[in-house]
Amino acid sequence: MKMPWPRSLFARLMLIWLVGMTLVLAVSLALFVGERERIGRSALFEGIAQEIAAAADLLDRMSPPERERWIDEFGRRRLRLSLRPVSDDRLRSLATDHPLHLALRTAMPDRPFSILTVSRGDRPHPMLLVSLQLRDGGHVQVRLPNIPPAPPLHTPQPGRLFAALAALIVGVGLLTWLAVRLATRPLSRMAAAARALGEDPARAPMDTRGPTEVAQAATAFNQMQQRIAEHVTERTRILAAISHDLQTPITRLRLRAEMVDDEALRSRIQSDLDAMQGLVREGLAYARSLDERAPAQAVELLPLLHALAEDARDMGWTVNVPDSPGVRVEANPSALRRALWNLIENGIKFGGTVDIALTRHPSGASARVAIAIRDHGPGLPEAELEKVFEAFYRTEASRNRETGGTGLGLAITRNLLHGQGGEVSLHNHPDGGLVATVALRAL
Repeated sequence: MKMPWPRSLFARLMLIWLVGMTLVLAVSLALFVGERERIGRSALFEGIAQEIAAAADLLDRMSPPERERWIDEFGRRRLRLSLRPVSDDRLRSLATDHPLHLALRTAMPDRPFSILTVSRGDRPHPMLLVSLQLRDGGHVQVRLPNIPPAPPLHTPQPGRLFAALAALIVGVGLLTWLAVRLATRPLSRMAAAARALGEDPARAPMDTRGPTEVAQAATAFNQMQQRIAEHVTERTRILAAISHDLQTPITRLRLRAEMVDDEALRSRIQSDLDAMQGLVREGLAYARSLDERAPAQAVELLPLLHALAEDARDMGWTVNVPDSPGVRVEANPSALRRALWNLIENGIKFGGTVDIALTRHPSGASARVAIAIRDHGPGLPEAELEKVFEAFYRTEASRNRETGGTGLGLAITRNLLHGQGGEVSLHNHPDGGLVATVALRAL
């Protein structure tokens, strides 16, 4: 049976801190009580030692007859003094590390003494007996009150104090770590979900289990994700509808352009209509790329690259593919082919020649394959390496009719690769040209 656990994050943190502080205070109290008991017993033995030393000094000043007459009056409050020798088989010497030894040695540094214990059947604890030697050679026996035995006590040891302090620090540190982990783990999970949402708006919703505050935040996040997905879907649907519906009037305009008698004017009209139709087709392609979510499968990368290179050579382009070992990736074949073709076509358009290189990163669950597609053109300014992936963005060098386009090619490529867990980035090669790097999951 599982113990009940508060639902609220506030209640959980309060419970952890209350239990933790209770344990810390209990340990502190135990240490305090133990230290107080040690100090109290030390004070008791020091007082007894002072009384014994005072009685011994007084007996030293008396003659033997006077000692016999007054011995019963000494120490009547706590001590029992006797001038008779002790002879008892039950006597045992007390350990020299007992606190009474230390107290007597401090009070009487020059006087010989010994401490004995004797067991009595009517007493729960052994009785302490101190034997003193007077200056004239006489002996005095001092019986102490019934003091419960205690383990040997010493002066405070720094090691014990440091150990207790370290235990408290470690305890508070562990409690703090546990509380912070409990408080930040849901936030870390939400941050990871937000990053995944940026890469894939159609990702699975967040798990709403957990404390009340976390569940409410996860529910709100899921609602936001749903609204974003609906917004993107609606935008894509509008773009696709506009692009599709524009094809009919473009076709009618093309037919009417044929009726224009001026051949130069007719050629310019046909050129504008071709540009419009290309824009419409790219708009449709871009809309479809946003919804490209076909299931991924194993794809042999090298044959695909060789096939693309052959298609490029048929069009008179120069595309070089290395004879590297076969690599399999997890991707949608048609989407991957189109994305790579867009990059090759872009490299041919601005660089003339394209070189393709393959690199496999460490194996395991997170193994990746990088496809580097390099052209030999002028490259791009650093500020535009990310902007060119925006829809309808075109650099200044691509705004003429020969090299220009719709500004959707790289945006379509990124959407297609995102749909299968891939990524694409651009950077300038040190020896000139632009390098487009495609990263995919390896198998």
